[in-house]
Order: sequence, then structure tokens, then C-alpha cells
Amino acid sequence: MESGSASSSSKALMENIVDQPHVLAVDDNVIDRKLVEKLLKNSSCKVTTAENGTRALEFLGLGDHRHNSLEGNVSKVNLIITDYCMPGMTGYDLLKKIKESSVMKEVPVVIMSSENVPTRINKCLEEGAQMFMIKPLKQSDIKRLRCHLMNSRT
Repeated sequence: MESGSASSSSKALMENIVDQPHVLAVDDNVIDRKLVEKLLKNSSCKVTTAENGTRALEFLGLGDHRHNSLEGNVSKVNLIITDYCMPGMTGYDLLKKIKESSVMKEVPVVIMSSENVPTRINKCLEEGAQMFMIKPLKQSDIKRLRCHLMNSRT
């Protein structure tokens, strides 16, 4: 939440970064989550993190306790990047829930995994994932991702 005491210079700065994509990064591993967040911020992305699929769905307004007011988050997120292997809800399950949502289905979802399993990769891409990336991610991966993101917004 932003405080109401933002100075006019910070408001001007905010207007200059309208082009800054907002990415929701989902990973149960705190180290991986922090790494992805740092790489995205280095590429001038605004980042929100979630430690699991349930929290991500809550942020997106798609949780079990849906509130129409939360659907405002939909327009704020330009991309979702999620780990594949997470307890409870996998990245694939999260992808399916996002693609089933009429308001969220257009948001690109990128799946990342430390395991290079072709059947898993194909399954995610067939379900609508924009990309599948192998961890650990590097700055060059994020640059490629951001390039892809900017192209999808035009």
C-alpha cells in the first residue's frame, strides 16, 4: 500500500515508469524468490512476490474467498512467473487456474523449474504458458522475458 505522503517528485517519477511492467513472482523457496525478484528489479520491473499458488491467487483476486474489489489487481499485473515444483499447488495448477479465469487468461504466465523435463515443459506450454525457463535464472533470461513482455503489450 502506498502512503498518501508521496512528494511531487516521486509522483513525477511514478509517471515516468508507467512503462514499468508489474510481475507477480511465485516461488516457495525464499532464496529463489529473492533471486527472481532482484533480477526483475534490475530489469526495471515492479515485483510482487508470493510464496505459493494460493497466495498468488489471493493477490490476483482468484482465491476461494473472491472479492470483486480485488479484481483491480488484474490490470496491475503484466506477467506472472511461477516455480513449477511447489507444495500444495504446483505452478502447472496455478497456470490452469489463471487460464480458466475470464479476467486473467490474457496475462502471460512463465513457468520456471530446476528440472529440465520435456514432457512437463510441453504440458505447461500446451496449457498456455508463455515460456518455460530452467532455473537458476540469469539476467539474460530476464532480459529475454522483458523483451517478450514488451512485445506482448503493444
